[in-house]
Amino acid sequence: MRNPEPAQLKRPRFTHLLMVQSGIVLVVALVSALMGGESAALSALLGGLVCLLPNAYFAWRVFRFQGARFARDIVKSFYRAEAGKFGLTAALFTLVFVAVPPSNPAFFFGAYVATLSAQWLGPWLLRRPSHT
Repeated sequence: MRNPEPAQLKRPRFTHLLMVQSGIVLVVALVSALMGGESAALSALLGGLVCLLPNAYFAWRVFRFQGARFARDIVKSFYRAEAGKFGLTAALFTLVFVAVPPSNPAFFFGAYVATLSAQWLGPWLLRRPSHT
């Protein structure tokens, strides 16, 4: 059985997507602070982090292998990363609602959806620049 090596090729620029999502979290938290005060800002910040942290985990895990000879490992890492992302999302939702219940669920879910919607920019942000 072969022991796969991590990718030596250039990974997709997923950090751009994560930075955009981080910016959205901060902007939504700031707008929430102006509209609803400190408790609304905390709710928005928690909602954005519940979305951002699993996405960061997924990006870190999914792009470990590249190349045709690692096709099976690529598929396995994708499914493991997606399962981990789902589990982490469920755990973070549970943790937030048990340990620190959001004072304003509208800001919490609004920040979650706004951060999640940044994934629509993924194909544009992950595109590699052309050298031609």
